[in-house]
Amino acid sequence: MKTVYLALGSNLGDREAHLRRAMEQLKSPELRITKVSGIYETAPQGFLDQGWFLNLVLEATTALFPLQLLLGCKRVERLLKRQRRVANGPRTIDIDVLFYGDIVIHSRGFEVPHPRYHERRFVLEPLADLAPALRDPVTKRSVREMLAGVMDQKVTRTAIVISP
Repeated sequence: MKTVYLALGSNLGDREAHLRRAMEQLKSPELRITKVSGIYETAPQGFLDQGWFLNLVLEATTALFPLQLLLGCKRVERLLKRQRRVANGPRTIDIDVLFYGDIVIHSRGFEVPHPRYHERRFVLEPLADLAPALRDPVTKRSVREMLAGVMDQKVTRTAIVISP
């Protein structure tokens, strides 16, 4: 079993319900959610003409191989009607594989650790809820150290709580 971290975000419709439904759909005998971060509301980045996001990070243990995990995440996105019309555009759900144990993957269309997570407070803040001392297997920097470098980005913790 490997420990994995997944980032979930939604900015269309009932954002909280989309996060909850995605988590329920991700659960399987091969993927057990062990911890869930707080939920953060964040402004969009990149494509700015869209609603604000709700974001969280979950920790899970899995027997799935990395590509199986990615395909499972994409299946849940399709199930929740994610449409990719504009890069970084509005979405019912977005699920990114941040870490898969300490494995590093560089393949076409799939990189682990996620290639831009360290630039995004909306990922690092909830990840720090779960594993502030976790170290990136490439840079060896901790989540806490990387978070200090993006504190200028606006992120607000909500009162919403979702259990594993």
